[in-house]
Amino acid sequence: MSTQSELTEEEVREQVEEVLDENEVVLFMKGNRLMPQCGYSQRAVQLLSQHRAEFETIDVLPALPQYRAVLEEKSGWETIPQTFVDGEFVGGSDILAELDERGELAETVNATA
Repeated sequence: MSTQSELTEEEVREQVEEVLDENEVVLFMKGNRLMPQCGYSQRAVQLLSQHRAEFETIDVLPALPQYRAVLEEKSGWETIPQTFVDGEFVGGSDILAELDERGELAETVNATA
């Protein structure tokens, strides 16, 4: 992963496509798994971690406007974090919490396991 801060929207789009192709569960978040940079991202990491040992996290902060634009195209969702399972948009931390309360999150994030 490059750490350059000025990614173009096209570069971000390519990275998003690649990461969704290569990983079952992807969380686009502010910060990273060890150091989330917002409460919603931290909540999403906690919820996913309860049900799945491995998932990919992508820090959107280095190119936040570009990630917002690309992710909104894919998901119709403006806010970060965003969780994708098998390339399909699942939701943000609030949706993950709802799924968890209904007992559906484990099934959702381990659908292919």
